[in-house]
Amino acid sequence: MAAQRGKPKKAVSGEILLDFGVPNEKQAGFLTSTARYTAYGGARGGGKSWAVRVKGAAGALYYPGIKILMLRRTYPELENTIIQPLVELLNTAAVGGKPAGDKLFTYNVTMRTLFFANGSIIKFGHLQSADAITEYQGQEYDWIFMDEATHFTEWEFRVLAATLRGVNKIPKRMYLTCNPGGVGHLWVKRLFVAREFLAGEDPGDYVFIPATVEDNKALMEHSPDYLRMLDLLPEDIRAAHRYGNWDAMAGQFFAEFKRETHVVKPFVVPREWVRYRAIDYGLDMFACLWVAVDFVGRAWVYREVQQSGLIVSDAAALMRSLTLPDERIAYTIAPPDLWSTQKDTGRTMAEVFTANGVGLVKASNSRVQGWLTLKEYLKPMRDGRPGLLVSEECAGLIRNLPALQHSGKNPSDCATEPHDITHICDALRYFVQFRTLGAVRQEARGDMEDEESYENSMTGGEVDESYLRV
Repeated sequence: MAAQRGKPKKAVSGEILLDFGVPNEKQAGFLTSTARYTAYGGARGGGKSWAVRVKGAAGALYYPGIKILMLRRTYPELENTIIQPLVELLNTAAVGGKPAGDKLFTYNVTMRTLFFANGSIIKFGHLQSADAITEYQGQEYDWIFMDEATHFTEWEFRVLAATLRGVNKIPKRMYLTCNPGGVGHLWVKRLFVAREFLAGEDPGDYVFIPATVEDNKALMEHSPDYLRMLDLLPEDIRAAHRYGNWDAMAGQFFAEFKRETHVVKPFVVPREWVRYRAIDYGLDMFACLWVAVDFVGRAWVYREVQQSGLIVSDAAALMRSLTLPDERIAYTIAPPDLWSTQKDTGRTMAEVFTANGVGLVKASNSRVQGWLTLKEYLKPMRDGRPGLLVSEECAGLIRNLPALQHSGKNPSDCATEPHDITHICDALRYFVQFRTLGAVRQEARGDMEDEESYENSMTGGEVDESYLRV
């Protein structure tokens, strides 16, 4: 591997000979696609990584000066599946019957970039940390490759898509490879497989090329046991990895959450139902859910808000502004870390919320117990309907809850990355745990001595300091 700084020493003169090999039918479809967004995938072993390497190398040689970005969730994955094999492929290039060597390209290890003699570059990157996406905001690329796109969130996809720009005449395109499962399963399926488009999305921009392991004749010939290995996988993973079944979401923590079962049309909350708010607070994201409980104990999530960059006083003001004057909120449930004393002020964030008109009660922070309790809520009650229903207006919760994946360290817990999808789900976890700890509704009503004290403590008058002692 040529690990040098800067561009190649000389431009190549003469015809470049580089044997890419012969693509199968599906790979050829990927290589020749002219859509703005092309997704290639389905089952594992379909030859996707080879197609990415060939398309990237061919583009760099065909379009002088092209800027290409290749990404995977973690850099080691990219190093093993893309970078090393791509450099090895380029090292086989010949000019005039002689190896081209560093006259064709150099690879700068520090910059993680391939520099070509014709001015083209291929930059390799990752989104391993929550703030890694900021490195690419404001950049300009002609082509972007998202390898294993279902490991990325839709927000990350959109941020990257916004960098497809420039004044040159090179066509701006994004190429994705994918398998069912992962945090990005739902948005990839919506755009490329189900083709369910939202306002502003052009169906003509999106092309999906399905692949199965049988399409990859070279793999079948050289690794005949690979198919047998896939057949031994657990049923849900086998459906996704062996057959490319997008209705099977491998790794999904809340597989029991179904839109057709748990999502309802917007509804008017009867005045007699008991209402709660549940929050997850951080400067990176504030999330709040409004939940009503009916007479049989069923929880109805009827409102949500998510917003980043809010200090506590602004979060409290937002919560109060979205709570209607006639809503009687029994409790606002919050995570225990809001009761930690801040070193700089000596106060807790719970105190600051209270000072700004929102009294809090403390939820349990047992993650495993909370998720198991939520699974109980998702089960049918005696009347056949689930114990938790969500208004279709709560788009964030509907999108993020089924996107949660199993933790790689604890199968009874959810993964905490990508972090941006966890906030609204954590708020729901705090709600279901708090309600299972005792007769919350009866106690909440027993504490309300009269209408005036209720309005003062819950909607911003003189705050009852007893909430700080919970």
